[in-house]
Amino acid sequence: MKLEKEIKRCMGFKNPVIAEIKVYSPKHGDLLRGRDPFYILRAYERAGAAGISYITEKNHFRGDFKLFKNICEETELPVLRKDFIRTKEEIEKTAEAGASAILLIARDLKDETAEFADYALEHGLDPLIEVHSEGELQFALESRGLIGINNRDIRQLEKDDGNVRITEKLAPLIPDSRIIVSESGIGSLDDLRLALKYADAVLIGTAFMKAENVEEFVRSFVYL
Repeated sequence: MKLEKEIKRCMGFKNPVIAEIKVYSPKHGDLLRGRDPFYILRAYERAGAAGISYITEKNHFRGDFKLFKNICEETELPVLRKDFIRTKEEIEKTAEAGASAILLIARDLKDETAEFADYALEHGLDPLIEVHSEGELQFALESRGLIGINNRDIRQLEKDDGNVRITEKLAPLIPDSRIIVSESGIGSLDDLRLALKYADAVLIGTAFMKAENVEEFVRSFVYL
């Protein structure tokens, strides 16, 4: 199931929330806390998430591509691969794993962003073009796919205190025809309300992983 299609399907009767299985954060440390990743996956499914996100980057986020592939196999929800994608081979690998979408960071790819987005679409993946500043927006606007606004600075490995005000600033510069996803820095229902005032969907990881009752907490965001 494609991510963009599912976001559009959810709009109108529940909040399109992409829930991230985030095992480790450079800022907050171990987020899995001994839990089975598939326990988290099932909690997200029951709570009504529109999609699943997983970070495969190993060095800073301790991702595991094999686990990512297993997640793709175990859920009917669209799965987004988050990583620092810099080669077309990684796009091919992501498609072969059964993913529905892939993150492409405009800051890294620059003039190659549109080419990589087209390549992802050719391989059956929805590209989520990520931006953090106004200067990066042009790369996303010239590319096909969803546009993700990262409220935190990926160069600082999300250790900064970025918040939804970044979405508030950048979203009005994006045409209404594009699906916008507000990513990171969303920890409360007030954050969610502000994000969805400007974006069509949200991607949340750390706040969900830190919750005592994951399913109940995610459901409160989905059905606010």
